[in-house]
Amino acid sequence: MSDNALHDSFFALHHGLPRQGPGSDTTTRRLLALAGRLPERPRVLDLGCGPGRSALLLAAEAGAEVTAVDTHEPFLAELRETAAARGLDGAIHTLNADMGALPFPDGSFDLVWAESSVFVLGFDRALAEWRRLLAPGGVLVLTECVWTTAQPGPAARAFWEDHYRLRTIAGNAAAAVEAGYHVLGTVPQPQSDWDEYYVPLAAHADAADTTVPGMAEAVAGARAEIALRREHGADYGYAGFVLRPADPRWRTRPETAADAAEIRRVVATAFGSEAEPSATEADLVEALRLDEAWLPGLSYVAEAPDGTVAAHALITRCLVDGAPAAALAPVSVAPAHQRTGAGQAVVRAVLDAARLRGEPLVLVLGHPEYYPRFGFVRASEYGIRPGFEVPDEAMMALVLDGSVPLPSGTLAYPAPFGV
Repeated sequence: MSDNALHDSFFALHHGLPRQGPGSDTTTRRLLALAGRLPERPRVLDLGCGPGRSALLLAAEAGAEVTAVDTHEPFLAELRETAAARGLDGAIHTLNADMGALPFPDGSFDLVWAESSVFVLGFDRALAEWRRLLAPGGVLVLTECVWTTAQPGPAARAFWEDHYRLRTIAGNAAAAVEAGYHVLGTVPQPQSDWDEYYVPLAAHADAADTTVPGMAEAVAGARAEIALRREHGADYGYAGFVLRPADPRWRTRPETAADAAEIRRVVATAFGSEAEPSATEADLVEALRLDEAWLPGLSYVAEAPDGTVAAHALITRCLVDGAPAAALAPVSVAPAHQRTGAGQAVVRAVLDAARLRGEPLVLVLGHPEYYPRFGFVRASEYGIRPGFEVPDEAMMALVLDGSVPLPSGTLAYPAPFGV
């Protein structure tokens, strides 16, 4: 049997499926929400689009102009037909091309999207090669198969070692940060996302004509994959990653002992002025360094081009009804660097560090028009309220790991805050 026969049978088996991998419209919408504010008519590149379920949603609900790329022309033809039937043919453009050799100029897209297709290149290669396609402020959205346990069983491990290298969500997040991205959010996908793919695939396998050259092998492969998921699905899953390239203007890093005096200057002038610095928040930072609430590695600085500290952000331990959580405060930007992006850079960096450290929840008391850009929402949505009076919209929470139970109840800050 030729490789072409197996290739053709694989695509014949998959033709007409609503999806070519685990997913759902609900997950697509969650990923889109995590991408944050986009231009009024965002330019979207959907890579490995298949029959275009995501492309259609992005065009209809985000008002996007979508370039949908796949190597299988029948998928693209199906997408064009569906788009025309929905009145979206002017918003969706198809291209038969290899996602590893894309013909687009740098900075062509506000959003690069790849659901269930990044495995074709591999996660790390995609991070490296697709970054250039993003316009300033652009976002990369990927979904990827991941380990959901630190100790997967031998059957699942043997299968995936033969097919594709898996990491955990935390492992992929760390790889993204190492590659120069900020992690805007991760979405563990539910079992129902697998059902949207495997239930119709199983029906196709049952109805397939296995006398066609290559079809018996394609059906056997599909059934083996479905059986593995049924029997060992606790070991692995799918997850979405929403990533934004770090601002190259600012180098961010954990503080060192040598930074203490300069951090004090930045904090004091940020909450006062160069002429009249304020000691209150600067004293707070120093008191927190000596407190049991201090979390090593979660005091971050952003450096100006001359190497001086331009901004500082701190995360320390807090409690929600006695359960550990994390508090972002204070965030300080030197007056000369305010409204330049230094503050956003250092906040995103310290949130990345908290995510990689395993912190599931970060809380902040701050300006309700500033912190939502990082994904913060009202803490009251999670049943969390401070033990003192503040406007509800000013007390905010950011979930870094939605796969673990989150505490609810009364928020208690560390003693140095004096509240």
